[in-house]
Amino acid sequence: MLLIRHDIAARGSHREKGVSVPYKHAHYFVGAVLLVIFGGFWASYFSVVGGPMPLAFHVHAVTSMVWLMLLIVQHMSIHRRANALHKQMGLASFVLFPLLMLGFVMIINVTADRYVAQESEFVMYLGPAFGGALTIALVAYCTLFYLALKHRRNVKLHAGYMLATPMILFESPFGRLMDQYIPWLNVIRTEGPHEVLSSIAFSDVLMIAFAMALYFMDRKHGAPWLVATGFMAFQAVFVWFAPQIPGLGSAFGAYATIPHSVTILLGVIAGAAAGWLGWRAGGAPARPTAAPA
Repeated sequence: MLLIRHDIAARGSHREKGVSVPYKHAHYFVGAVLLVIFGGFWASYFSVVGGPMPLAFHVHAVTSMVWLMLLIVQHMSIHRRANALHKQMGLASFVLFPLLMLGFVMIINVTADRYVAQESEFVMYLGPAFGGALTIALVAYCTLFYLALKHRRNVKLHAGYMLATPMILFESPFGRLMDQYIPWLNVIRTEGPHEVLSSIAFSDVLMIAFAMALYFMDRKHGAPWLVATGFMAFQAVFVWFAPQIPGLGSAFGAYATIPHSVTILLGVIAGAAAGWLGWRAGGAPARPTAAPA
């Protein structure tokens, strides 16, 4: 929710005009995703955060959680008509979003390095699938952020696109949480390393069901949930079949030869471009000039 200057003033007057701010309880959903992250990554990250691990893990974890916290603050501030705080968080998102993309690219790079190093059979089987799934997530985030800014003058679309971003993040921590504590929930469970991919796919399916429920509740303004559903469905199908895709491993190995500085820079540029282009696309329409007398 990123409304600045006259957009903020317009949002503040919605109640007087009889237009309610949507998704009143959405902060509980975002908070739930945040809790899922803590639960899913407790064993592999939070409980050992002081130990040796790649910097990429810290960058990805911090930027992802801060993004969710920003969404919570933005959502609650606009519902409580704290327009100044909402504006400040909106401005902050232009800085945070490229850093969020930085974290994604750094994780892709670590995964690629481990793949070419043939670190383990587990990495060799799952590495290209992880890299592809993260790339899909990165593109999904950029698309949703761009559309949120483009439609910032339509409060329901704007809020929907912003609140759809946690859906893209959900599959990774929930898949881990499900494997550790509620494996019986995964009705498409497979054996061996592919079990991880089936958990990701099933987590996507669960969130797709939630997104489609939101769509049918308000089809007129349901485009954000359809866009998110499209990306999650693509990701679910991709990870399920990734080990059988010809040439995927070779392509991921070729990616690993690109200097990290180049891929990281491209990730940051992609995040910044999504914000800049979205803001430009959502500008006020040009006023028609009066015809000369």
